[in-house]
Amino acid sequence: MAANKRTRRMARGLFRLCRINGALDQDRVRRVVGSIAASKRRGSASVLSEFFRLVRLDRARNTAEVETAAPLPSDLQAAVRGRLKTAYGPAIEIRFSQKPELIGGMRIKVGSDVYDGTVRSQLAELEKSFGASQDGNHAVSRTTGIEAT
Repeated sequence: MAANKRTRRMARGLFRLCRINGALDQDRVRRVVGSIAASKRRGSASVLSEFFRLVRLDRARNTAEVETAAPLPSDLQAAVRGRLKTAYGPAIEIRFSQKPELIGGMRIKVGSDVYDGTVRSQLAELEKSFGASQDGNHAVSRTTGIEAT
Protein backbone atom coordinates (compact mmCIF):
# COMPACT_ATOMS: atom_id res chain seq x y z
CA MET A 1 0.00 0.00 0.00
CA ALA A 2 1.62 3.23 -1.14
CA ALA A 3 1.50 6.13 1.27
CA ASN A 4 0.10 9.37 -0.11
CA LYS A 5 1.73 12.78 0.35
CA ARG A 6 -0.34 13.70 3.39
CA THR A 7 0.48 10.42 5.14
CA ARG A 8 4.20 10.79 4.41
CA ARG A 9 4.18 14.41 5.59
CA MET A 10 2.43 13.47 8.86
CA ALA A 11 4.83 10.58 9.48
CA ARG A 12 7.87 12.78 8.77
CA GLY A 13 6.55 15.42 11.18
CA LEU A 14 6.05 12.83 13.91
CA PHE A 15 9.47 11.39 13.18
CA ARG A 16 11.09 14.83 13.55
CA LEU A 17 9.35 15.26 16.92
CA CYS A 18 11.03 12.07 18.12
CA ARG A 19 14.55 13.40 17.51
CA ILE A 20 16.62 15.03 20.25
CA ASN A 21 19.93 16.60 19.19
CA GLY A 22 19.87 14.62 15.94
CA ALA A 23 19.29 11.24 17.61
CA LEU A 24 16.06 9.29 17.79
CA ASP A 25 14.62 9.13 21.33
CA GLN A 26 13.11 5.70 22.01
CA ASP A 27 10.69 6.97 24.65
CA ARG A 28 9.24 9.50 22.24
CA VAL A 29 8.96 6.84 19.55
CA ARG A 30 7.03 4.59 21.97
CA ARG A 31 4.68 7.43 22.90
CA VAL A 32 4.03 8.35 19.26
CA VAL A 33 3.38 4.71 18.33
CA GLY A 34 1.04 4.30 21.31
CA SER A 35 -0.94 7.43 20.46
CA ILE A 36 -1.24 6.52 16.76
CA ALA A 37 -2.25 2.94 17.60
CA ALA A 38 -4.88 4.15 20.10
CA SER A 39 -6.20 6.67 17.60
CA LYS A 40 -9.33 5.64 15.74
CA ARG A 41 -8.70 8.19 12.99
CA ARG A 42 -8.93 7.13 9.41
CA GLY A 43 -5.50 6.57 7.87
CA SER A 44 -3.73 6.02 11.18
CA ALA A 45 -2.52 2.59 10.06
CA SER A 46 -0.82 4.03 6.97
CA VAL A 47 0.76 6.84 9.05
CA LEU A 48 2.04 4.21 11.49
CA SER A 49 3.41 2.10 8.64
CA GLU A 50 5.26 5.09 7.14
CA PHE A 51 6.52 6.11 10.59
CA PHE A 52 7.92 2.58 11.13
CA ARG A 53 9.65 2.77 7.74
CA LEU A 54 11.37 6.03 8.75
CA VAL A 55 12.45 4.55 12.09
CA ARG A 56 13.88 1.44 10.34
CA LEU A 57 15.84 3.62 7.89
CA ASP A 58 17.19 5.78 10.71
CA ARG A 59 18.24 2.73 12.68
CA ALA A 60 20.04 1.29 9.64
CA ARG A 61 21.86 4.61 9.07
CA ASN A 62 23.00 4.65 12.69
CA THR A 63 24.13 1.04 12.97
CA ALA A 64 27.48 -0.22 11.74
CA GLU A 65 28.11 -3.93 11.29
CA VAL A 66 31.80 -4.81 11.25
CA GLU A 67 32.49 -8.34 10.04
CA THR A 68 35.91 -9.99 10.21
CA ALA A 69 37.24 -13.51 9.66
CA ALA A 70 38.90 -13.58 13.08
CA PRO A 71 38.34 -11.62 16.30
CA LEU A 72 39.86 -8.14 16.21
CA PRO A 73 42.29 -7.07 18.93
CA SER A 74 40.89 -4.42 21.25
CA ASP A 75 43.21 -1.69 19.94
CA LEU A 76 42.05 -2.28 16.37
CA GLN A 77 38.40 -2.34 17.52
CA ALA A 78 38.96 1.03 19.22
CA ALA A 79 40.51 2.45 16.04
CA VAL A 80 37.57 1.24 13.93
CA ARG A 81 35.10 2.69 16.46
CA GLY A 82 36.89 6.02 16.39
CA ARG A 83 36.90 6.21 12.59
CA LEU A 84 33.22 5.24 12.35
CA LYS A 85 32.21 7.79 15.00
CA THR A 86 34.19 10.46 13.14
CA ALA A 87 32.58 9.56 9.81
CA TYR A 88 28.99 8.88 10.96
CA GLY A 89 28.65 10.75 14.26
CA PRO A 90 28.87 9.79 17.92
CA ALA A 91 25.38 8.23 18.02
CA ILE A 92 26.36 5.31 15.77
CA GLU A 93 25.91 1.84 17.25
CA ILE A 94 28.75 -0.51 16.28
CA ARG A 95 28.50 -4.32 16.26
CA PHE A 96 31.49 -6.59 15.69
CA SER A 97 31.04 -10.15 14.44
CA GLN A 98 33.24 -12.95 13.12
CA LYS A 99 32.53 -14.71 9.83
CA PRO A 100 35.26 -17.23 8.97
CA GLU A 101 33.97 -17.51 5.39
CA LEU A 102 35.42 -14.03 4.72
CA ILE A 103 38.90 -15.67 4.87
CA GLY A 104 40.57 -12.39 5.92
CA GLY A 105 40.09 -8.64 5.94
CA MET A 106 37.08 -6.64 7.07
CA ARG A 107 33.60 -5.71 5.79
CA ILE A 108 31.78 -2.70 7.25
CA LYS A 109 28.08 -2.02 6.55
CA VAL A 110 26.43 1.25 7.58
CA GLY A 111 22.96 1.69 6.13
CA SER A 112 23.40 1.29 2.39
CA ASP A 113 27.16 1.96 2.52
CA VAL A 114 29.33 -1.15 2.28
CA TYR A 115 33.11 -1.07 2.61
CA ASP A 116 34.39 -4.51 1.65
CA GLY A 117 38.08 -5.23 2.06
CA THR A 118 37.75 -8.97 2.56
CA VAL A 119 39.85 -11.61 0.87
CA ARG A 120 36.66 -13.34 -0.23
CA SER A 121 35.42 -10.28 -2.15
CA GLN A 122 38.84 -9.80 -3.74
CA LEU A 123 38.87 -13.44 -4.85
CA ALA A 124 35.36 -13.02 -6.26
CA GLU A 125 36.50 -9.94 -8.23
CA LEU A 126 39.51 -11.87 -9.52
CA GLU A 127 37.31 -14.79 -10.54
CA LYS A 128 34.92 -12.39 -12.24
CA SER A 129 37.76 -10.78 -14.21
CA PHE A 130 39.00 -14.22 -15.33
CA GLY A 131 35.47 -15.21 -16.31
CA ALA A 132 35.06 -12.04 -18.38
CA SER A 133 38.29 -12.68 -20.28
CA GLN A 134 37.54 -16.32 -21.13
CA ASP A 135 36.87 -17.22 -24.77
CA GLY A 136 35.76 -20.85 -24.81
CA ASN A 137 38.56 -22.89 -23.23
CA HIS A 138 41.25 -20.35 -24.10
CA ALA A 139 42.01 -17.32 -21.99
CA VAL A 140 42.47 -14.14 -24.01
CA SER A 141 44.62 -11.33 -22.67
CA ARG A 142 42.68 -8.05 -22.55
CA THR A 143 45.74 -5.92 -23.25
CA THR A 144 47.45 -7.91 -26.00
CA GLY A 145 44.60 -9.99 -27.42
CA ILE A 146 46.89 -13.05 -27.43
CA GLU A 147 45.38 -16.43 -26.61
CA ALA A 148 46.87 -18.56 -23.85
CA THR A 149 46.25 -22.29 -24.07
